[in-house]
Amino acid sequence: MASPHRPDRSASPVGAPAGHDDATGADAVVRCARTGTGATTTLTALPLQDRPGARLSGSCDVDTRQALSAALGVVTAMPGLVVHLDLSAVSFLDTAAVAALVRASAALNGQGRCLLLHDPPYSLRKVVEMFPDECAALEVAA
Repeated sequence: MASPHRPDRSASPVGAPAGHDDATGADAVVRCARTGTGATTTLTALPLQDRPGARLSGSCDVDTRQALSAALGVVTAMPGLVVHLDLSAVSFLDTAAVAALVRASAALNGQGRCLLLHDPPYSLRKVVEMFPDECAALEVAA
């Protein structure tokens, strides 16, 4: 029996050519991998199977800023009053990534919708703690 959390591999990543056969990224909404000064930074966004939204994996920083922006564009275009963003596999969000989440959340709020964050990493919680007024648009699931 298939797991309800097993991704549907029939969809190609955004921007991927038809017939994309990379099994590790075939269901990605957005996938980014950059190699900098000896380290590789990766960010992947996979669609959630049980509700509108995506699960981010990796690090959200200067190297993956464009991928995060693309992922948030796809997520905020999803239908539904509540759109979910699972951050349980995100190791780090820099302040620019938090600002992008705030902008995406505020845009949905302006449409009478909500971006609900699940399992945010410590870095996001710390930025929210330091800048509560600026991060007021963010909603975290209990």
